[in-house]
Amino acid sequence: TRYDAQVAVLGRKLQAKMGDAKYFMVGCGALGCELFKNFAMMGFACGDKGMITVTDDDVIEKSNLSRQFLFRNFNVGQSKSVAATNAVKGMNGAIKIDARQDRVSPATESVYDDAFWEGLDGVVNALDNVKARQYVDARCVFFGKPLLESGTMGTKCNVQCVIPHRTINYGGRKDPETKEAPECALHNFPHNINHCLSLGRSEFVGMFETQAGQASQYLEKGEGFVSEMSGKIWGPGGEILPDGMGAAKEANEVLGGVFECLLEGKGRVRTMEECVAWARVKFEEYFCNKIKQLVFSCPEDMKNASGAPFWSPPKRFPSALVFDAEDPVHMGFIMGAANLRAQVYNIAGYKPLRDANVIKGMLSKVAVKEFVPSKDAKIDTGEKKPEGEGEAMQVDEGSVVDQAKANLGQLPPLGTLGGLKMSPLSFEKDDDSNFHMDFISSFANLRARNYSIEEVDFLQAKLIAGRIIPALATTTSLVTGFVCLELIKLLQQGSKAAFKDLQCNLAMPMLMQIDPEAPPKNVARTIKSKPDPVNHPEYEEEEEVVTLPKDGFTVWDKIVIDKGDMTVQAFLDWWKTEHGVSCTAFAVKIGDAARPFYNQFMQGTKANLPLKMSEVYKKYEPNFKAKYFMPECSIQDSDMNEVETPHVIFKF
Repeated sequence: TRYDAQVAVLGRKLQAKMGDAKYFMVGCGALGCELFKNFAMMGFACGDKGMITVTDDDVIEKSNLSRQFLFRNFNVGQSKSVAATNAVKGMNGAIKIDARQDRVSPATESVYDDAFWEGLDGVVNALDNVKARQYVDARCVFFGKPLLESGTMGTKCNVQCVIPHRTINYGGRKDPETKEAPECALHNFPHNINHCLSLGRSEFVGMFETQAGQASQYLEKGEGFVSEMSGKIWGPGGEILPDGMGAAKEANEVLGGVFECLLEGKGRVRTMEECVAWARVKFEEYFCNKIKQLVFSCPEDMKNASGAPFWSPPKRFPSALVFDAEDPVHMGFIMGAANLRAQVYNIAGYKPLRDANVIKGMLSKVAVKEFVPSKDAKIDTGEKKPEGEGEAMQVDEGSVVDQAKANLGQLPPLGTLGGLKMSPLSFEKDDDSNFHMDFISSFANLRARNYSIEEVDFLQAKLIAGRIIPALATTTSLVTGFVCLELIKLLQQGSKAAFKDLQCNLAMPMLMQIDPEAPPKNVARTIKSKPDPVNHPEYEEEEEVVTLPKDGFTVWDKIVIDKGDMTVQAFLDWWKTEHGVSCTAFAVKIGDAARPFYNQFMQGTKANLPLKMSEVYKKYEPNFKAKYFMPECSIQDSDMNEVETPHVIFKF
């Protein structure tokens, strides 16, 4: 057969095992294409029982063709997973592939359900973002499936073997934190173009994605949106929940964005002329009024707390811009912002507007209010706040819940919005016709002018704001080759010592194969703390932390309670009977909130004791149909020591 050379090295038994493998490949970009090609050449999932399920919700862009070699010009606009499947089947017609376009996320757990995960032999990641990697890793840990993780960054690449109960999982490692500019530098004291571009992208996401998305949710859900938000702040009896204060703060921020989108006189638009007028007001706000306020609050001769000049390097003293319709950068901002606003609001008859003369005609009718700086405005200077100021801010939080209640009552009734539909935008760097980079690059260059920072051209802005690191085919082919070597070891069911993680940098050149790290173990320990380190630094308190099981546990371990749909009281009794410990409280995450099923200090939850677990769950989610959930339990032993446990799974 075509696999004879491979059989000579690995043997027929392993070749047959490879052919019958059932694997899930998440992502079908640069890494996915190379892995797919390798699988076809190896005969992976080419047997009668084999199957590779591949998913990627992205479509092929022209920029992908230089590094994703399964795609051709005629594939542009097609689904990556489908196009790659067709190409690979041309290489080996025996390969079994189920191509999907569903993103792997909490929203698709009905698609990739328990039966799907339990039927897999393993998972191979070919992803390009940390959030998706962490989610897939969490699912592999939960279902006890091996995961081969890999990634590239220019000439650098890595492979991590995640083997159940034998190695650390992907989420168990923490990458070094990337150094980011402080918020005060981005908003008030930028000193390089990267700061300006970061703020431009942040404002794009805030206005056209986050705020528009929140307003769209209200338009779709109506009262459901209000009740969902209220349910995170107040309990069924109107009492403020333990996390209610934080939820109220979040609600006020969200509702502020919704008001900005839906209220008259705020930011709602109906015509292209109103979009241009809105963009002109935003220009004044960003590049004139905010700068005038900053200069007023922090004049050029201002001194800091130590008496040194406040405007010392790297700070740059800014100057406000005066709008000029003849300046192409000024017009670039108006054009980009107006078109994006029109896209978000689905303006009737919208067509991309790039004619500067038409826009100038619309601008001639726009009146901009004169700005007067405020003496009460607070500027984040990045310096330490005077003693006592923090406490004053804490006192003000008492009104946060009342403010949330008032804001929820001020939402405009859906009937008054005329069937408005909003379309949030997701940043896409590869499409130069969508105005995304037009807005961000013009925003950044105008911001740079405010602070006398050197401007950049459109391509440079795109590289920096899009965080583009050129992908190298050499790196991709190398790292996927090593992934396939580890995959063979998985099929051989080798010992932990057989597996190797990889760290490589082709530019140095440097290649290191490392023994995978064992999973960290939570063990019993004594925690020492100093309650009053200032006045009594000599006094220490000790707290004993006990684990269940007593010899410790790892992230791969679980406590499974499979006794049917017991009552809350029976659940509490189970801990006492089976393990000799007390469960003093437990909650279950339902939606975005942790709902208390029982808490010895919350009188209202004691009414749940005679109820079955499913009955309590249905109080919060009437359409509950799950076979299990994962309660978060607070456990104590007979000596009142805290007991740490692995994840608890309650099955019905």
